[in-house]
Amino acid sequence: MVEHLTLDLFKEKVFNFEEDKEWNFKGDMPCVIDFYADWCGPCKMVAPIMDELAEEFNGKVQFYKIDTEKEQQLAGMFGIQSIPSILFVPSDEKPQMAVGALPKASMVEAISNVLKVS
Repeated sequence: MVEHLTLDLFKEKVFNFEEDKEWNFKGDMPCVIDFYADWCGPCKMVAPIMDELAEEFNGKVQFYKIDTEKEQQLAGMFGIQSIPSILFVPSDEKPQMAVGALPKASMVEAISNVLKVS
């Protein structure tokens, strides 16, 4: 299941930037975060792929969505200039951002290479 994150949920489940200056991932498994907006056409193409991947990687990778219109502070913190932007967050390394509507194969490759999950 893809979970929608608010600012407070982000601080609880991913990274509390108010407490930690250095990146300190709060989750118990790697995650993928889709920064999107309801009006964005390419974002609508990514949504069903995220749903499929959430099922395929259930119990291995957590999938989140952040509405950039509602959570402008989070979008600003990550310097989101265009959407969709997809953040791949490994458990023990710095996150990596991909911009654009990635095809499913590219997302699976990033999950394997960046998150070290197969």
